[in-house]
Formats: sequence, C-alpha cells, structure tokens
Amino acid sequence: MKVAVGMMNEKMLTDDHFGESEFYLIFKWDGNNWKLLERRENKAKTVEERMHGDPRKFKAVIAQLEDVDILLAYRMGPNIKRIIEHTNKIPIVTKNRELEKALNDLTEKLKNRGLL
Repeated sequence: MKVAVGMMNEKMLTDDHFGESEFYLIFKWDGNNWKLLERRENKAKTVEERMHGDPRKFKAVIAQLEDVDILLAYRMGPNIKRIIEHTNKIPIVTKNRELEKALNDLTEKLKNRGLL
C-alpha cells in the first residue's frame, strides 16, 4: 500500500488543497511502519485552472500519482468528488499538519477500517 502526502515543506503538510501541494512524499507500508520511497514535485501546479475544482487539475494530479493507493491531505478541494467517483484511490483528510502526526493519524484510520 502506497500513500502520497501533500507537502508544503519537509515537515508540514500543505495548508492548501492537495492539488496545490509543493510536492508529494510517497510512502509505502512495510507491515509495521511507513517507509519513505521518494519525493515527487507537483507538476499539476502549472495547470491553469479556469474554475475552482477544474477537471484538468484533477487529471494532472492523478496522472502523477497513478501508482499510489491513498492521497493524504490536510485539505481537499472540490476534486475530491472526482477522486472518489473516477479512481480507485482513497482520499483521507487529517487534522494534523505535522508529517509524523499525520502518518500516525493515517495508520489509526486504516487500522479502524481494517485496511492494515
């Protein structure tokens, strides 16, 4: 299971919508912990939106995160509906902006859903 975390900097999740993250940290569950695999720059930030929740932005975000199962964010915009309806990805919103706390929150949520 892989998760993309929408980041503002190396320690904090972005305070903006997931698609506006500066970059994504990609983690994989190793059975006990989240292991950092890579950092991916957010190429979707260059998409000019004609409207809030532009479908082109949705497509650009999903295209760069095709191999990821979970999208972890502090905030999600209107495209969360498209994520749920048109992908197999699980969007999860956390109340924690600190990376370590957000990953702990994710672990608890997944365990409660029987996914870990």
